[in-house]
Amino acid sequence: MAVIRKRLIFWLIKAYIKKAGKTILFSFLFGLFIFFALLFIGKYYSHIVPFSRTETIGLVGAYDQDSLPTEITDKLSTGLTTVAPDGTIEPGLASSWDVLDNGKTYRFHLKKGLHFTDGQEVTSATVNYNFSDVTEEKPDKYTIIFKLSDSYAPFLVTVSRPLFDRGFSGVGNYRVEKITITSSFVQSITLASTKGPENIITYEFFPSEDAVKLAYLLGEVTEIEGITTTTVNGMDLQKFPNTTTVTTPDYTQLVTLFFNNSDEALSNKEMRLALMSTVPTTFPQGKFAYLPYSPLSQYYDKNITPRAQDIAYAKQLLEPSSTSSLSGQLKLPSTLTIQTFPKYRSVAQSIANAWKNLGIKTTVQDVNGMPTNYQVFLGEFNIPQDPDQYTLWHSLGPNNITHYKNLRIDDLLEEGRETVDENKRKSIYDDFQKYLLEDAPAVFLYYPDEYTISKN
Repeated sequence: MAVIRKRLIFWLIKAYIKKAGKTILFSFLFGLFIFFALLFIGKYYSHIVPFSRTETIGLVGAYDQDSLPTEITDKLSTGLTTVAPDGTIEPGLASSWDVLDNGKTYRFHLKKGLHFTDGQEVTSATVNYNFSDVTEEKPDKYTIIFKLSDSYAPFLVTVSRPLFDRGFSGVGNYRVEKITITSSFVQSITLASTKGPENIITYEFFPSEDAVKLAYLLGEVTEIEGITTTTVNGMDLQKFPNTTTVTTPDYTQLVTLFFNNSDEALSNKEMRLALMSTVPTTFPQGKFAYLPYSPLSQYYDKNITPRAQDIAYAKQLLEPSSTSSLSGQLKLPSTLTIQTFPKYRSVAQSIANAWKNLGIKTTVQDVNGMPTNYQVFLGEFNIPQDPDQYTLWHSLGPNNITHYKNLRIDDLLEEGRETVDENKRKSIYDDFQKYLLEDAPAVFLYYPDEYTISKN
């Protein structure tokens, strides 16, 4: 009986195939075509075809809700203004503005019809910067006025900080879908697009570069951004299959050799200039720098001659003469110490080797933070979007780690803060760069390369 049933089933299948064989074959081939067509479209036209995309990006750092990277906050919202890469101020939530009273009063006219992702309309009542020592006036629904006690030209950059209504309800192209917080630090944050096809981006935060690289190897993230090297445990991520690497100079940071200008030897200008003239100009870790600004900035003075390594000139500066401030006042230091972070040790060692040409023995010492007492410190600083660098180079600046004092530089920095005319500001900061380099309180080395590694 079982044999008869098997033969019956076989006969039925054979009869069906004979009757509908062409239809089955056509459907099979059509399915294959659709499958491969979707693969092709997804690979080459995903940017225009409305498919949902999901990616997980790994970043290094510890952030709370108030200090998230600008890469994230800029996706969520915008400020009254925005700042172009060259430093030009452009409209954000404000369509226009007026600078009054020599830079003490700023009046902004808001764009109409804008809404936060929670549905709340953007009005003067929702602008909530809450600046201290600044008086606010809101004469109507779409106008807000800030009155400062002193002229402050960088204020237009200050109000480029993204605005939010409640929580992370912004006016950007993304909204917060989910956020995970542990001990007040953000562990991950997921963003969902508010316009066009749905894109989901999850940012995961890791304590170190090695940790985020291992997460990439384990498939926990599909992309890592902002790393300074591509190797981990002797493996180069660039050599892994289906991996794309993009290298770009980070023009927001400047690796710099800071001299302690209150040090007995380094307080002498000729000594600092001699050391600067001996420093190499090529570093594999980034793009050569010699000015304290980004080369993209409109304030970057291209007319200033780039620093060159000139050992003969350095030795000439150190020869006692009637015109040298070294004569009869200062002996060459027999040793110098460069303190730096472990990631910059090789750079510091190359500089130490160069200073041997001056007969100066230099030791390199690793530190985990900014030292309170040092001779030479190799680190980096964040280049502000505005050309104002008062806090770093003014004798009263809170971040003046070099203990640098120069009345001419002080006057220029004070004038630059108070001048709202762009052409006049450009002239002021041209002079600032020129005289700062002539005094050499520090040596600007390079803009560090950063890598973005992603799966194809």
